[in-house]
Amino acid sequence: MKIAIAQIAHETNTFSNVPTTVELFKNWEWDYKEEIIERHLGVDDYVGGMIDKCNQLGIEIAPTYSAFTGPSGMITKETYETLENELITGIQNAGEVDGICLALHGAGVVEGIDDLEGYLLKSLRKSIGYKIPIVVTLDLHANVTELMVQEANALLGVNFYPHTDSHERGKEAVELLEQIIQGKIEPVMHLEKLPLIIPTSTTYVSPAKDINELCWELEKDQKVVDCTFFHGFPYTDIPDVGVTVLTITNGDPLLAQKVGDKVASTIWGKRMEFRPDLPTPEDGIQQALSKQGQPIVINETSDNPGGGTPGDGTFLLKAMVEANAPKTCFGFIYDPEVAELAHQAGPGSHINVELGGKTDLLHGRPLSLKVYVKSLSDGQFFQTSPMWKGIKVNLGKSARLQTENVDIIVCSVRAQTFDEQVFLLHGIDVAEYKVVALKSSQHFRAAFQSIAKEIITVDSPGLSTCDFSSFDYKRINRPIFPLDAVQDYKKQASKVY
Repeated sequence: MKIAIAQIAHETNTFSNVPTTVELFKNWEWDYKEEIIERHLGVDDYVGGMIDKCNQLGIEIAPTYSAFTGPSGMITKETYETLENELITGIQNAGEVDGICLALHGAGVVEGIDDLEGYLLKSLRKSIGYKIPIVVTLDLHANVTELMVQEANALLGVNFYPHTDSHERGKEAVELLEQIIQGKIEPVMHLEKLPLIIPTSTTYVSPAKDINELCWELEKDQKVVDCTFFHGFPYTDIPDVGVTVLTITNGDPLLAQKVGDKVASTIWGKRMEFRPDLPTPEDGIQQALSKQGQPIVINETSDNPGGGTPGDGTFLLKAMVEANAPKTCFGFIYDPEVAELAHQAGPGSHINVELGGKTDLLHGRPLSLKVYVKSLSDGQFFQTSPMWKGIKVNLGKSARLQTENVDIIVCSVRAQTFDEQVFLLHGIDVAEYKVVALKSSQHFRAAFQSIAKEIITVDSPGLSTCDFSSFDYKRINRPIFPLDAVQDYKKQASKVY
């Protein structure tokens, strides 16, 4: 048996003013054939799981093409055309295959194309036909569409946020594909859509934890292959944005519908619980300083590069600098200009900088600071977080700057903080600090949940704020909760979708 493996993954924040180009993908991942194996073998991500399962089952792997970049703004039409051509050409050049395993995201948006994944799958089907089965892994934040369901044999989403089960879902995708090829499973999918958008919600606690547990209970039925609660990606202004439930059964469409309806009804009943009341950066700092023990981790959810934000927002950093409390650190802010200045000046130098706030003014203005250059690095390390453990990270030229009591790490590549490695790279042991601030919504928890004495999430203006009323939505289907009052979600969903 021979399976082709490929990846195209992007989470698009349509409110971002940073277009997604081929160059952005090439800054992260743009691999062909054996390069894919070299990058992902032994890594706890989707593709790593696919590779491991193929090797375990003795399946021949045909690695084709893999492109990944961090979340950002709309994908340019030219970039999409290049991605599609590379993927289809790579699969065509793989020769005869029995099946295809794709790692996609589910929230990709292109200029003129709302549904990257559905459109891509349809184009692939035009090339290879419908005899070869396709199984797809999706991110939990996918805005799942009927077109995706129509063009794939099966769609599998991660259950956890942080996505610590990416590797497991990659393995499951290969296992399911093998069973489809052998005729043991005839997957039937049912998509239940809700007129609901929710903020980034960790599955470590309720209410998301409760929904997952219900899905797993329903999966105990041998005919239920999979049931996944997709949170959706709310920072995408398209008609298909929102929460969905995707159920897969072995040849039983009525059961798939029944299971999906039960989970969707439960989510709707808990919709008010998906509305966090979060402190401002200033209040978060004061709360952290009043707590016993250390480190107290503060995450700036409103400027989460993992949600397509600039990563150079200054609201939390400004509050930290003004508080000037001993043993406080910030890791990290995206500012290649300042990182370059620090490298030119060298360790031991004092430099005047305008830090952050360079992408837009929504996330705060630049901070005028005189800083001491404590240390420099190339920004490279291997991730140790339980999420995507083993992947090589390159944040480019980086520096540890000090302004009075505050340590600030500045990097040249926009990304969220997953684990403590970027701190260690610059000589900071987070266990020795009272307050550790970072930019991330939930993925940081995979590593910091066991490190932090307590975690405080702060919100402020930004492209990943939990305050949806701050966005000028123009294309989403209305009414939708919590922007609007929706009395009968089934009636509303049937009208819209």
